[in-house]
Amino acid sequence: MATRTGVTAATALEDPPGTLSAAEAQAALYAQFAPPKPEPGAFRTLLRYARPHRGVLVVTLLLSLLASAAGLAQPLVARSTLDGLTTGGGVLGPVLLLLGLLIGGMAVTGLNAWLQQRTSQRVIRQVRRGLVHRLIRVKVAELDSRQPGDLSARVTSDSTLLQSAATDGLVMIVSGALTLVAAVVLMATLHLGLLLITLGVLVVVGLLLMVVLPKIRTSVARAQESVGAVGAALERILGAARLVKANGAEARETAQANAAVDSAYEAGLTSAKYTAVVSMISGVSVQLAFLAVLGVGGMFVAAGSLSLSALIAFLLYLFYLSDPIVSLISGFSTLQTGLGAIGRIEEVQHIPAEDDVDLDTAPAPRTPPTVTVRGVHFQYADRSPALTGVSFTARARAQTALVGPSGAGKTTLFGLLQRFYEPEQGEIRLDDVDIATLPRGEVRRRLAYVEQDATTLSGTVRQNLLYSAPEATDAEIEEVLHATRLTEFVAGLPQGLDTSVGSRGVTLSGGERQRLAIARALLRRPDVLLLDEATGQLDSRNEQALRATIASAAEQCTVLLIAHRLSTITEADQIVVLEQGQVRATGSHQSLVDSDDLYRELAATQLLTGAAK
Repeated sequence: MATRTGVTAATALEDPPGTLSAAEAQAALYAQFAPPKPEPGAFRTLLRYARPHRGVLVVTLLLSLLASAAGLAQPLVARSTLDGLTTGGGVLGPVLLLLGLLIGGMAVTGLNAWLQQRTSQRVIRQVRRGLVHRLIRVKVAELDSRQPGDLSARVTSDSTLLQSAATDGLVMIVSGALTLVAAVVLMATLHLGLLLITLGVLVVVGLLLMVVLPKIRTSVARAQESVGAVGAALERILGAARLVKANGAEARETAQANAAVDSAYEAGLTSAKYTAVVSMISGVSVQLAFLAVLGVGGMFVAAGSLSLSALIAFLLYLFYLSDPIVSLISGFSTLQTGLGAIGRIEEVQHIPAEDDVDLDTAPAPRTPPTVTVRGVHFQYADRSPALTGVSFTARARAQTALVGPSGAGKTTLFGLLQRFYEPEQGEIRLDDVDIATLPRGEVRRRLAYVEQDATTLSGTVRQNLLYSAPEATDAEIEEVLHATRLTEFVAGLPQGLDTSVGSRGVTLSGGERQRLAIARALLRRPDVLLLDEATGQLDSRNEQALRATIASAAEQCTVLLIAHRLSTITEADQIVVLEQGQVRATGSHQSLVDSDDLYRELAATQLLTGAAK
């Protein structure tokens, strides 16, 4: 539902915050969150979630029926008690029996409630585990077009709605239906005419509910869409908190986020309205039936065609009917609520995911490979081609640099190397093996990647380092800290390696985050090291040291690096110049300064042409 999850990242960049008024933003959100079409297979999907728990569900159903049987017996025992009073018989036995039925029914009801709640919690755990497993493995291309906040809402709020529908809802419907049938049969034995009056009232009520209940399903689905939009809006704002504050955009972003909140509020009100109508109808139905039976039954008693004890028993059954009726209505209402959430949950299951990233085998010993890119074409959705016929070879145990203007396709190549995306034409080989024939997990196990923004996770310095190599020893950690000039920095931290870096590494400087990311990559001891502008935030002293570190790493693995600062790659074994998605030239720094106008211009702007000569 990428088109219905709020403002996308691309839209946020094209339309700066504040270009829409709050009213306009709210109207746009209302338009996006039109009620979805019901999924025809939603009920079958619900049964699939309940199937692993069918044994305990059968037990809860039997317990529910047992409790209902205890309740159904009570009016008959009450009639016997009344008849005993009129005939002078004893009432102690019937009273004790009534007390036993009451206590037994309470005990069975309590046990049944516990089993149902435990089962519903197990269902939600099962659903959430499945969603988490799937979302973590969703293809990068799919994540590019979807809002993380909305996807998170599928795991949290949507799964909660499914929780009761797959257990309580099904049990309440079956139990309510069977209990209702049993009550109707017993009422028929007391007086058929009064039963027909009761059923007439209930049929009218049932027709009204048939109109209202489906609306709960669509209103719940819309409400959940709106909740997802709130999460997406907050994720966008909090993810760029410094940008928002630096530009004084708090009020504008608040207005747009409030529009999402208002949309969720309106959708929630709609759902609450229909739920209230159902509650009102279910309550009034028994009241109307009671008045009708009391009036007509009173005339039968006055005429002598019906005993007073039979009328009282019938009225007790009528009151008892409220339980199975409420159970049925609540069950259908819960079911419709769950069916409204199933569409969003099942959509996650249909998002293309990577099913070849979980490797059970230990990595086999390997040597640094030669990376061959041959005739690669690639285009992002709704964009002009990013790469057109790109070909080059990166030798093993050597540095190959990719340079060129922004948008030339450098980072895209790194994405293809890691199989985040697949080329439309051409191939990428590690030695003689096309990576398209290898599991993604195997390809990525051989690579280490340092992103341009040097991603840092919440946690400690140690946790960030070990993220790429959980089994690394303290000695190996010390080695990479020394190589990246982080030893003194870590020693000066309050808890050393166990110091928290804050959310997204906010307590670290840009250069510290970058060196930490490089250390993490080196700790993995990869066959291929990918560095995307890895020294862009370093001062000249640290850049010089890391150039030596990269040169040392190139003796152990194949290094490909993207650089806008050409001083980083003047000593590279090969430089590939990209322009508009094509290879323009290849060679050493000096040869490209002499032969290629674009590279010469790039070098000249960084005062490197004279140094080269």
